[in-house]
Amino acid sequence: MSEYVVEMRGITKRFPGIVANDRIDLRVRRGEIHALLGENGAGKSTLMNILFGLYQPDEGEIYIKGQKVAITDPNVANALGIGMVHQHFMLVEPFTVTENIVLGAEPRRGATIDYAAAEAKVRQLSERYGLKVDPRAKIRDISVGMQQRVEILKTLYRGADILILDEPTAVLTPQETRELIAIMKNLVREGKSIILITHKLKEIMAAADTVTVIRRGKVVGTVPVRETNPDQLAAMMVGREVAFRVEKAPAKPGPVVLEVRNVTALDNRGVPALNGISFEVRAGEILGIAGVDGNGQSELVEVLTGLRKVTGGEILLNGEPIHNRPPRAIAERGVAHIPEDRHKRGLVLDFSIGENMVLSTYHKPPFSQKGLLRHEAIVAHAEKLIREFDVRTPSVDTPARALSGGNQQKAVIAREIDKNPVLLIAAQPTRGLDVGAIEFIHRRLIEARDQGKAVLLVSLELDEILNVADRIAVIYEGRIVDVVDARATDENELGLLMAGSRPQGKEGGQ
Repeated sequence: MSEYVVEMRGITKRFPGIVANDRIDLRVRRGEIHALLGENGAGKSTLMNILFGLYQPDEGEIYIKGQKVAITDPNVANALGIGMVHQHFMLVEPFTVTENIVLGAEPRRGATIDYAAAEAKVRQLSERYGLKVDPRAKIRDISVGMQQRVEILKTLYRGADILILDEPTAVLTPQETRELIAIMKNLVREGKSIILITHKLKEIMAAADTVTVIRRGKVVGTVPVRETNPDQLAAMMVGREVAFRVEKAPAKPGPVVLEVRNVTALDNRGVPALNGISFEVRAGEILGIAGVDGNGQSELVEVLTGLRKVTGGEILLNGEPIHNRPPRAIAERGVAHIPEDRHKRGLVLDFSIGENMVLSTYHKPPFSQKGLLRHEAIVAHAEKLIREFDVRTPSVDTPARALSGGNQQKAVIAREIDKNPVLLIAAQPTRGLDVGAIEFIHRRLIEARDQGKAVLLVSLELDEILNVADRIAVIYEGRIVDVVDARATDENELGLLMAGSRPQGKEGGQ
């Protein structure tokens, strides 16, 4: 029997205008976590979509457990013991955990589905692998981290012993990420093999045994993780040294641009999400909002951008109230918004990249004239932003959904920063980006600050908040617990604040 459970030899895949995979070789051993590392658009997901049967290679061969195979569709992959957890979950929200896991492979008792047997198997798998999910819970009622576990259980239920995890921590909190790494290690102890698609170097060092680095569709190298370090991997990935901390001069705060006064708002269930939140952001500074996910960050961004109604308090932009105004009216006042979910709020996926670059300005000159769009002006504008922000796309006419997640994100960021706003709201701006792109985006945020703009950075990544922000406001249960100087704090202090621990003599606020 071959020592490799997966061998991909000379895999080439072409799309119009681009070679996504160029004679790639990949070998994965039984019982290992093998990381596939690369920049956004490097070809990682394409390669794994070939292994899972979603794409067919133009050239090359695939061997599973020593046998040459033709993986013509995902059903063939499942039959070969290959399961894939996609970056964007494929779950039916009104269904229960069990219903989602067995969908398409339901056990039957006569003419009816045997949900009792299905639930018992789901519970048994959950306990065996330490996944700890409630088989009866509805998907819409569980956390993102739990949904990730449901996706893993779907593959295990179908008998997968080769698991492909595509950017599995892109939407997880740090705690959920640690739990997922423990689950992965538990799976390989049980004899599973895992291919981990990621660009997060910390996770590779913590979880993987071997790493293969891909750059622009070609393999740069394969190395044991114990013989490398984050600096070397970053250089392999982007082809140059990467600065993990961005250099910046001290902020020179000017007048108050955004003032949030005792704002209250409800979440989608009608439960209070913001409970008298107050803070201010000045011109020429970056205020970071730090907190554990689910403490009102999303609702805060929505009330600031007109996507959610305020039930109390007021929001002032340069002294003028903007709360409960329509989103376009707020944008016209000079507020730019990088949303946390690029698919739901940032892009129209079936529109071209060129069209997406003018989503909020298409009705203005030079992009329209007498009610008609001017295609040449839109294309010229999009090509300029694509060059400036290194958005990798075959052309401006390529649909947004055809780009990698990281390049979709860079397109959104390019559009919003280009508006020359007075206030830039950046919600999880580097989610799904590689280290080279993160470095670039951090520099652009600091450039915006240095040009006198007010920047509000909302991030679940403490490293990002500490690196980029000038002041840090910690949110807990819809209130600001404290505001601290980024240069005078650390992860320990922020962690205590994020758990709701207030310093003596402080009751929150400014």
